[in-house]
Amino acid sequence: MTATSIISEISVVIPLYNKAAEIERALRSVLEQSVQPCEVIVVDDGSTDGSAEIVERIASPIVRLVRQTNAGVSAARNRAIEMAAGCWIALLDGDDWWQKDYLANMAWLIKRYPDCGAYGSGFYVDSGRGLVVGDTPQSEGVVDFFEESMQRYVLIPSATIVRRDLVMQLGGFPVGMRMGEDQYLWTRIARVADVAFTPQTNVVYSRAASNRSASIYRPEQSKYSLEDLYDESASEISNEYVARVALGKALVESVRGGTQAAQRALDFFAYNKMSHRIARKVRFFNSLPTFMRPAISAIYNWLAWTIARKGI
Repeated sequence: MTATSIISEISVVIPLYNKAAEIERALRSVLEQSVQPCEVIVVDDGSTDGSAEIVERIASPIVRLVRQTNAGVSAARNRAIEMAAGCWIALLDGDDWWQKDYLANMAWLIKRYPDCGAYGSGFYVDSGRGLVVGDTPQSEGVVDFFEESMQRYVLIPSATIVRRDLVMQLGGFPVGMRMGEDQYLWTRIARVADVAFTPQTNVVYSRAASNRSASIYRPEQSKYSLEDLYDESASEISNEYVARVALGKALVESVRGGTQAAQRALDFFAYNKMSHRIARKVRFFNSLPTFMRPAISAIYNWLAWTIARKGI
């Protein structure tokens, strides 16, 4: 199979919710690829800001717009994946965009490593003050997903292509999960299939985009939980990865006022041996009055980004 024929079997999936300021840029970055995918499925998840109308105005025979009542990003992605005709699913969030050779380079990666379940790419982070290269592996090939992901980014949605049949077999993204839904699926994929990565940077992840995430804590409304991923029969490093993801989520929950949810994560994932620093941060924020947490977190994050310039 040639790289061009692989691209002809790629379906691009874009979940959309109130991204009127960014969706045209994201969609045009797909339509301006050096080689076109077989289709682009945009699922509008109940937008109220005219986002869907912007998609409708971009006339293209390969773009399909689907509307649904707001059900969350996982439900939107899953619906598009179910509808997709391609063998591979290229994920793209409405905030982000691709440079013109992204799909061509990813098709070559798939051609070289055809038996993987997921394929990741290097990316830039747009903080609003210019582009910074994301902290990712620096060599191409099949990677130890869990080992690498304890230190750097291997898969993020807008820089990831997954095998459609495998995602369907695993049940897709966890509907209703507000944070960690992508890592939930990555974990399930990486436990049963290899992951390949290329450090080529043809994706821009926008930290500066509007509506990137909610600032007010809302409890999960999902039957899924990161706790479900703990598996005594799985590798220790995969369980350590799950703990790191869960504690990172707990930190965000604590900052937003979800003290009880954060404490539950501390208790359940106390088995971890490699994420004590994150756990200490969760305990610290849980000990503060809730009204102080956002300001202190903002100062810390600004300092961390200014010093490291590598985080999402």
